[in-house]
Amino acid sequence: MKSIRITAGQAIVRFLKNQYIESDGKQNPFFAGCLGIFGHGIVAGVGEGLLENPDFRYYMTRNEQASVHIATAYAKMKNRLGTFACISSIGPGATNMITGAACATINRLPVLLIPGDIFATRNVAPVLQQLESPFSQDISVNDCFKPVSKYWDRINRAEQLITSLPEVMRVLTSPADTGAVTLAMPQDVQAEAFDFPEELFSKRVWRIPRPRADSGILKEAVRIIKASEKPVIIAGGGVIYSQATEALKKLVETTGIPVAETFAGKGSLPFDHQSNLGATGVTGTPGADLFTAEADLIIGIGTRYSDFTTASKTAFQNPAVKFININIADFDSHKQCAIPLTSDARVCLEELTTLLEGYKVTDEYRKNALEANKAWEKQVDGFFKVSGSVPVTQAEVIGAVSGFAGPRDVVLCAAGSLPGDLHKLWRTTDPKGFHLEYGYSTMGYECAAGIGAKMACPDREIFVMVGDGNYLMMNNEIVTAIQEGIKYTIILLNNNGFGSIGGLSQSIGSQRFGTKYRYRDDKSGLLTGDKLPVNFAENARSLGAHVIEATDIDSLKKALQEAKKQTVTTVITIETDLYKGIPGYAWWEVPVSEVSEIDSVKEAYKIFRENKKKQKYHL
Repeated sequence: MKSIRITAGQAIVRFLKNQYIESDGKQNPFFAGCLGIFGHGIVAGVGEGLLENPDFRYYMTRNEQASVHIATAYAKMKNRLGTFACISSIGPGATNMITGAACATINRLPVLLIPGDIFATRNVAPVLQQLESPFSQDISVNDCFKPVSKYWDRINRAEQLITSLPEVMRVLTSPADTGAVTLAMPQDVQAEAFDFPEELFSKRVWRIPRPRADSGILKEAVRIIKASEKPVIIAGGGVIYSQATEALKKLVETTGIPVAETFAGKGSLPFDHQSNLGATGVTGTPGADLFTAEADLIIGIGTRYSDFTTASKTAFQNPAVKFININIADFDSHKQCAIPLTSDARVCLEELTTLLEGYKVTDEYRKNALEANKAWEKQVDGFFKVSGSVPVTQAEVIGAVSGFAGPRDVVLCAAGSLPGDLHKLWRTTDPKGFHLEYGYSTMGYECAAGIGAKMACPDREIFVMVGDGNYLMMNNEIVTAIQEGIKYTIILLNNNGFGSIGGLSQSIGSQRFGTKYRYRDDKSGLLTGDKLPVNFAENARSLGAHVIEATDIDSLKKALQEAKKQTVTTVITIETDLYKGIPGYAWWEVPVSEVSEIDSVKEAYKIFRENKKKQKYHL
C-alpha cells in the first residue's frame, strides 16, 4: 500500500474534501468547506492544511458558536445531505461551540467540530487556556463536548486518524444517529507528520439507505389503522428529511387521514391542503388540538414527541388512544409505547398506502378536517388584517412578510414568541419554506443561520425573522455575510424586551419580572424605568448591512420590496407591541411556585394543578 507523508492537520483536510454522499442516485460532496476562527491551537495544524488546499474553502466567522449555527442551518436546508467542518482554538474558542453542538445534536443535524486541544506530550503543561485537573492529566475543556456529541474522539497520535475519520463519517451520514461530531485535536499532534496510506484520501461515497419496516410489525400497524375511526397523523421533521412529502400526500388523499404538523414538520403538506389541520401541540391550531385530543390513533412520522408536540403530555385525551410511529431511529419509533415501524419514512408510507387499499375515514371525519382547515385560515386572515395602530402587532408583521414571500421563499427563526406565532400563522407551500430551529430554540441562531440557509439554497429568498432579544445575542455574523457577498433579509421586531419569556412569566404569576429592556428605577431598585435607547438601525449599519427603518405595515411592505432589489444583506427594523399576541396557546408545563406571598402566583398555581390532572402516561 502506497503512503504519503503529511501532517495530521493536512490529512484531515485531504480526507474531508474527498467525502461524498449519495441519496436516491444523486451524488454530491458532503462538506461545503470549513468555518471558524484561527487561534494558537489550530492555526499551525489544520489551518496550514487549509492553506495548502484552497479548493476546500475556508470561511472566517466572528463567533465560533455562530460557525456551528451556519453549518446546522446549511445541513437542515440540505436535508442532512451536506454540512461544514467547524474549527476553533483550544480554549474559549472551543467552548463557544458547545451551544452550537447541543443545537445540532438535539435537532439531529450533522456538523463536524474540530476544536484544538492541549499538548499531547504534556511536557509544557499547563499551556495557555488549559483547564488543569488534580485528578487526571487526560482532561481538557473539550471533554465538555461529550454529552452534546453523537461521536467524540481525541487524537493523541497522528495515525489514530486512520481509524477515527471513517467513524466520524459513519455517524455524520447516519440518518438515525447523526448530530454533532467532535474530533479534539491536540495542537502538537496536528503539526506532526505520519506516513498515511494514500487510500485514506481516495474518493469515498457514503450511500444513504432507505430501510424498510419489519413486515410482521407493518401488518400489525395496518390492522390497527383499519380498525381506527379517528386516526391523526403527526408529521415531524423526518417527513421532510426523508423527502416523503409526496408519499404522505398520496396516503392522506387515499385514506383521508388528517395531518397535524410539528415545528420541524411544517411544510409536510401545503397549508391549504384539505387534510392539513395545521400546527399541533402547545402552539397548535384549534382544529389540530381538537382532533389530536379525540384521536383513537396517532400515527407519528419522523417526530420525537417533544413537550411542545404533546402539550406536556396533555394533547392526547382519548383513553383508548394507540400510537404507531414511523421513524428511522429505533429510539424514537418506540416512544409513547408505540407500534414501532423503524424505517425510512418515504418507503414506509409507500408500503402503507398499498396495504391500506380500500381503507378510508368516514366522509364526515374528512369533512370536519376540511372545515377545521378553512376555519383556521379565516382566523389567520383576521390576525393579518392591518389595524393601523402603531406600534404594530407581531401578527401583522408576519402577515406582511408571508404575503410578500414567494412560494419557494424561506422564513427562518428559532427563539422568542415568534416561533409559536409563525408555527400557527405562516402559510407554507414548500417543504423547505419553514426553517424553525425549535429543538433547542437557540437564542442567537437566526442571523448566523440565515447565512447557512442561503448558502444551501442560493436561489431562494431567505427571510430571517428575529426579535430584539435574539438579535442582541448574536448579530455579529452580518459582517460575515457582507464579507462573503451573501444576501438575505433580516426583519428585526423590536418590542423592547423578551416577549416570549415575559408572557410566560406573566402566565405563572411572576408579572414579567426582569424581561423588559428598561433602566433601573432608583426608588424600587427594579428594571422598571424608561425604555433603553438601543438604536438597532445604527447597529446594523455599523456592521455593513443595508438598513431600512419601517414604522407601520405600509412602510414594511415597501421595505420588503426594496430589500429584494438589494445585492447585500438587508436589515429591516420595526417596533411591535409587546402585549398583543396570538390567543389560543395550549398548556405547557412550567413549574409554578407552590407557596408564595404574591396573589398572582397563588392563582397561577391553582391553574397549574388543574392542568397537571390532564397529563397522561401512554402505556
